[in-house]
Amino acid sequence: MGIGPRELLRTSEAVYRELGLGQREVSEDELIRLMAENPELIQRPIVERGARAVLGRPTEKIRELL
Repeated sequence: MGIGPRELLRTSEAVYRELGLGQREVSEDELIRLMAENPELIQRPIVERGARAVLGRPTEKIRELL
């Protein structure tokens, strides 16, 4: 996808605020662990086609795969 874990975060989720993710430095490894434990933190949909994937927001990004 060519983006880092922080770009996949849903910043409007309550768990994002509870974990203080907007107020502290967190390593990429820690962000991935937190997303695995709290899937609601992950932006969606993630659309895959073959070896490529895009974040489906805005929906125009999906056209990149077609």
